[in-house]
Amino acid sequence: MPFAELGDVRLFYTDDGAGDGGGVPLLLVHGFGADSHDWVFHIPELAARHRVIAPDLRGHGHSSAPETGYRPQDLAGDLVRLLDRLGVERVTAIGHSLGASVVSALAVEHPGRVRALVCVDPGYGQPPEVAAAFPAMIEGLRGEDPHAVALANDAWCYTPASPPFLREWHRRKILATSRRALSQAFAGLYEGDGQFGVRPASDAYLARRTCPVLTCWSAAQAGHAAWERGLFRHPASRALVWPGGGHRLHAERPAEFLLVVGGWLEELDTLDKETNA
Repeated sequence: MPFAELGDVRLFYTDDGAGDGGGVPLLLVHGFGADSHDWVFHIPELAARHRVIAPDLRGHGHSSAPETGYRPQDLAGDLVRLLDRLGVERVTAIGHSLGASVVSALAVEHPGRVRALVCVDPGYGQPPEVAAAFPAMIEGLRGEDPHAVALANDAWCYTPASPPFLREWHRRKILATSRRALSQAFAGLYEGDGQFGVRPASDAYLARRTCPVLTCWSAAQAGHAAWERGLFRHPASRALVWPGGGHRLHAERPAEFLLVVGGWLEELDTLDKETNA
């Protein structure tokens, strides 16, 4: 059954792949105003070697939209309950944008559940000069037409090389996202107690990630890579820049993304074997 009743929320998810024979399962977490269909380019290849779990976050896609609970830490708590329901103790978590913040919260708040992270053009680490525009956007998302505000913001996510279908695909995803998720999830990233989307709060929180982290930054956020490297605590961690890549670089160039991520996961496997030898 592709739905899990988890107290105040009903999550849609898919569970595919190699099961116990595929090593540590993969958990794929989409971004703001999106859903787990973001991973259709990746699941077939990943599921050939791993168990792959891909949920819709609360308020997104086919999941229910409770009144509250949209901070990254809250969304990470939903994922813990889902993993408990599925009997999964530990995952390698791959998250895009908002999803990168959610999986980072999972690694900080529940470190025993995370083997490694892959963060794709994260929402965290925004410098104050960028964050200065967020209060107006948050106000707009709480207004009469949050979908229009989210659609206007979506324009920055693409480059001239981005495939045209991607814009339309995500326009439709945004229109299908609940008003509650649009108004609360973005705000949860960047305001209030516990936010770690804006520096310097990002620094203190993300430095608590002790697992290996691979971050793939878009061309628009290339300057963030050097900043994040200073926060890594595991020697296998990497912060890469995707030349020419848009915010949804994993969907723009899925084969390249899978090649890079697959190579890094193999590197982790080799390190584990050497450590346990």
